[in-house]
Amino acid sequence: MLANFKHIFLLVCAMVLFGNMYAQYTPFFQNYSLTEFNAGNQNWGISSAENGKLYVANDKGLLEFDGLKWRFFQLPNKTTIRSVLAYNNVIYTGSYEEFGYWTKNKKGELVYTSLYNFQAQEKSLDEEFWEILHHNGAILFRSFSNLYIYKDGNITKAKLESTIISCNVVGNNVYVSTLKDGVYILQDDTLVPFIKTDKLYNTKVVSITAFNNKLLVTTALKGCYLYSNNTLEVWQSQINSIIKEQQLNSFLELENGNMVFGTIKNGVYITNPSGKVLFHISKENGLLNNTVLSLGLEKNNKLWVGLDNGVALIDLNYNQVLYNDNSGELGAVYDIINYKNVLYIGSNTGLFYLNEGDDKLKFINNSQGQVWSLKEINGELFCGHNNGTYLVQNKKLKKISNSTGGWVIKKVPESNNTYIQGTYAGLVKYKYVNGEWVVLHLGGTTIPIKFLVFEGSHTAWAAHAYKGLYRIKFDENYEKGEVEDYKNKGLWSDYNVRVYNIKNDICFKTNEGWQKYEPLLDSIVPHNLLNETIGDGTSIISDLDEDMLVTKSITDKISFVSLSNGFNNVEIPNILFYKRLVVDNERVSKIKDSVYALNLYDGFMLINKLSYNKQDTLQKPIIERIEIDKNFIDINDLDTYEFPYNKNIGISISAPKSSNHFFEYAIPNDSDSLNWYQMEYDKLELSNLSNGDYKIHFRTTNLSGEVSLIKTLQLKISPPWYKNSFFYLIATLLISLIIYGLHKRKIKKEQKALHNKLIREQEILLKEKAIENDKKIVQLKNESLKNEVKLKSKQLANTAMSLVKKNESMLEIKKELVNNKSVFKNVLTYKRLLRTIDKSIGHEDEWQLFEYNFNQVHEEFFNQLKSDYPQLTHKDLKICAYIKMNLLTKEIAPLMNVSIRGLETHRYRLKRKLNLENDKSLGDFLRNFK
Repeated sequence: MLANFKHIFLLVCAMVLFGNMYAQYTPFFQNYSLTEFNAGNQNWGISSAENGKLYVANDKGLLEFDGLKWRFFQLPNKTTIRSVLAYNNVIYTGSYEEFGYWTKNKKGELVYTSLYNFQAQEKSLDEEFWEILHHNGAILFRSFSNLYIYKDGNITKAKLESTIISCNVVGNNVYVSTLKDGVYILQDDTLVPFIKTDKLYNTKVVSITAFNNKLLVTTALKGCYLYSNNTLEVWQSQINSIIKEQQLNSFLELENGNMVFGTIKNGVYITNPSGKVLFHISKENGLLNNTVLSLGLEKNNKLWVGLDNGVALIDLNYNQVLYNDNSGELGAVYDIINYKNVLYIGSNTGLFYLNEGDDKLKFINNSQGQVWSLKEINGELFCGHNNGTYLVQNKKLKKISNSTGGWVIKKVPESNNTYIQGTYAGLVKYKYVNGEWVVLHLGGTTIPIKFLVFEGSHTAWAAHAYKGLYRIKFDENYEKGEVEDYKNKGLWSDYNVRVYNIKNDICFKTNEGWQKYEPLLDSIVPHNLLNETIGDGTSIISDLDEDMLVTKSITDKISFVSLSNGFNNVEIPNILFYKRLVVDNERVSKIKDSVYALNLYDGFMLINKLSYNKQDTLQKPIIERIEIDKNFIDINDLDTYEFPYNKNIGISISAPKSSNHFFEYAIPNDSDSLNWYQMEYDKLELSNLSNGDYKIHFRTTNLSGEVSLIKTLQLKISPPWYKNSFFYLIATLLISLIIYGLHKRKIKKEQKALHNKLIREQEILLKEKAIENDKKIVQLKNESLKNEVKLKSKQLANTAMSLVKKNESMLEIKKELVNNKSVFKNVLTYKRLLRTIDKSIGHEDEWQLFEYNFNQVHEEFFNQLKSDYPQLTHKDLKICAYIKMNLLTKEIAPLMNVSIRGLETHRYRLKRKLNLENDKSLGDFLRNFK
């Protein structure tokens, strides 16, 4: 209890700091709309099970939520479920003329069992069951007419004449409130009058609970009463008048004594034990609906709210509160400061403030535009603005510098009245002289400087807004600065450099990690300590004025880190500000004592680091359901399963006690390392797995990178039907038969091939013999032809020689006749003899015979010669034939009946016709002519 009171005290301090602003400051809450759980819109009852799952009585059926996914179940008659209670792993529900329970079967599915057969009644009772409680091992089901008590498998009924409005268990007592007859108490399954008063006549009693040794009785429209010693008196509290007006519908007391009031008209009110409103959560600040139908509390202090349209989850740990501006007027917040008990908020739309005791956000006139920084200097509030730098005085702006873009302003070491500011156009000096600020722009520095820290009294480091790092040495009066570019002195990355002075070390955060300046080397070196402790992807998003700093990791986890011991004593789950960080301008500002503010889009978050306890837990995954081809199978305790080959396997897991989580799985390969993959929702689907053994690892993870213990599932995929022993035996026999048949076929084929080969070889031999015989025949024919040609040549030669001899003889005779012409007395006779001789010498028949025989020996000689040389005469051809036969001139002349001289003349002319040159032999030409 001491821890709880400390918790409350710190919260109240925070509320006093900011005044009575419950209309804007709220705990973190998350809405679940109809589109997310896909059921009816009204949610009549909420109950949290011991395993961490949430069950909601919905107007369409039963909702189950495991922290990640909603599931929906319907009753057999599909009626509205009005009440739900999760107790001892059993889910009890009440509906119209129906109540019973849901349990999980071996397959992991919820199965409904009815407890009362209303159809067996003689007449319809026409009742709905609006409330379910447990008491001393019994389950109580309340309708407007009766109270049913289910215990040890038996059901008894307690009936009242008046309408039963509510039922509550307080300690060992069960109080039953009626509409007109007051309050009864259950004794031995009998209802006995307890409170009888006109104040409760015709009154809807919402709840009865213990309160400071009294009973607190809450009603829908008459407020709250305290009952003690048979006296009912009005509870004097702030909330009393509110719930009378807003119509109370549900009530719940928290473990720390705080109270939750759910109304019909205006959402949820959370009060302290005295009834003072701490928070009001309604549609105005983000709740889906103002009508609260039910309330339920988890063990981790998470409040579930069933609405007329949706469900909401409210974090009641009070480690942080949110200020949300749903109007959109505020925009992205860049800096926050508590100045003279007024909260000033600088955003991209201007400067705003919240007065103590006022819950309304107010705008400072003429401040429209980008506000970069807010800082208290010498008791005055500086506002670094897009248009310049202002002093905030009496909630008005006074401009003191026209240098645009006041990003950062730092005090000069060892000086109480001199400051240097980084702006869009370089450095600006501020000096407090005689109650006034003297402003001087250092003209030598015109680069935009977003980050600035001092190394010594006259040396500073500056980072460009986008690219670059510089070391600046100021003169004695800080009127000039010598700028040196350090990007080529070991800086890993020239972009997005941030510079800090951490325990007198100049440190740099680059895109690649942390580095620091080493004066002895005048170089930038790795900062191994920061890279190892806070991480190379982690940035610092707070001032470094004390031992504590605030960091943001690459996964957007925000941590409060102690510089002295390096430990994180506060970690902010990123679900609280998911998609609301002002990217690259994240900032946590110290507001007062242990209270810090994180700037967000459309608001900010207040964090009390002293009371902050890490609430995110990561539960080892639980196997919910396993299915094969969409059919569920029994779940065993060994986590070892055998599945048929080529089946689609689905594995559904949950971790209902986890917060802000998702699941990852890994299937080990040959190496020892595990490669983790994020699952989509809560189900892993596997297909086309080859036969063999598999180990599937599951773990729960959150966005901050933390992981749970590993859950391992062993799967054995059976071999396909063609890989079992019987199949192998049959296959072996079939293969043996096939091999035997193929072997026989091969032998037969080889024999046939050998036979065909022998036949082919014999045919080849016969062909070769025939060819050889043909060659011999051809050879013989050729020899015969040669002999014949030789014979014909000889005959031709003989014929030619005979003709030569004959013609020579005839010429001799002619010569003698000519010489003895005078002997002939008869001239006619003489001439007749000469003609006969001439005719005999040039006889055409003889030439035809010679030509025929010549063609037999020299085939186509005349045809080719006439073809090539068509100008040749008959006489020319004869001479050519005789020369072809190697006849001499003196032998040819008689055949031609010409003189040798005449023949030579003819040969000369013939050579001309054959186009032969003088040095060419006519005989060689004709003998080689073909």
